[in-house]
Amino acid sequence: MKERSIRVVVNGRAHERTVEVRKTLADFLRDDLELTGTHLGCEHGVCGACTVIVDGAAVRSCLLFAAQMDGREIRTVESLADGDRLNPLQEAFWEHHGLQCGFCTPGFLMTLTQFLEECPAPTERQVREAIAGNLCRCTGYKNIVTAALAAAEKIAGRTS
Repeated sequence: MKERSIRVVVNGRAHERTVEVRKTLADFLRDDLELTGTHLGCEHGVCGACTVIVDGAAVRSCLLFAAQMDGREIRTVESLADGDRLNPLQEAFWEHHGLQCGFCTPGFLMTLTQFLEECPAPTERQVREAIAGNLCRCTGYKNIVTAALAAAEKIAGRTS
């Protein structure tokens, strides 16, 4: 078993660990750092449940090796809330029923977090295109899109 030492910043905290070179980022986050908000669905990069943000880009953590993350900054769904206070996107998911079983929700939240940082005033079509790589078997996407648009409005200060 080949191992490598890595240093990463995850949700603002520095970590130094020795990891197996074939351990995925998703497994590293869940098993080594006990950040279980990142969900594993298909483990082929298709469903989007494992989406995290690495150096500002939304990525599938099941497709990356933890060893590739040396020197990188990673944000997981655990970074979104401030203690018990949800961020505007999480609040919008709650208020607009953007989740049902919740399994896919962390991936949607991370995809949309990165998207709204790049596109703060999106159209419905832009939101739908942004989430096209995330699969949900429960909601039908309508409420997710509504929540994303409401969050964009709230973040921009156009609503209270």
